[in-house]
Amino acid sequence: MTPRTAEAAQVEEANQAFYDAVETSDLDALEEIVLTGPLAETVSVVHPGWPVLRGRGEVMRSYALIMANTEYIQFFLTDVEVAVDGDTALVTCTENILTGGPAEEDGSAGTLVGALVVATNVFRRTPEGWRLWVHHGSPVLADGDDDDEDAAGPGA
Repeated sequence: MTPRTAEAAQVEEANQAFYDAVETSDLDALEEIVLTGPLAETVSVVHPGWPVLRGRGEVMRSYALIMANTEYIQFFLTDVEVAVDGDTALVTCTENILTGGPAEEDGSAGTLVGALVVATNVFRRTPEGWRLWVHHGSPVLADGDDDDEDAAGPGA
C-alpha cells in the first residue's frame, strides 16, 4: 500500500467513524471526531434543510439535538470518494439513510423512511489523527434516471 493510499484509507476510516457515532447516538465518540484546537471555531455543518452552523460548540449542539430526537437512523454509504492533499482531505459520498420513529405499542418497528443525501466531508490532519472539519449534506430531490427533457420540466 502506498503512503497516499494509506492516508486515504485512514480518512475513510475517520469518515466511517463519524457516521457510526451519529448512527449509535454516541456524542462522546462524535466529540473525538470533530476538530478541536485553533480551528475549532471554523468547524461548520449544513444539515439537509438547515442553515449553515459555525463553530464547534454550535455544531456539537446540533448533533446532540438530532441524536436526542431521532429514534433510529442508519447510514449506507455509497459512491465514496476520498482525496488527500497535505493535511486536508475531502470525502464525497451518498448517504442512503434509513430512519424511523418509535416502536409501535405491539413492539414492532415504527415507520421507516428512506432518504438520499449527498455529502461533502472535509477532514484535517491533527497529531491525534484525521478530524472532521466540515460536513455538508444536501438532499437528493430528483430521480437520477430522468432524461434531460423530463428533468427540464414541461415545455422546456
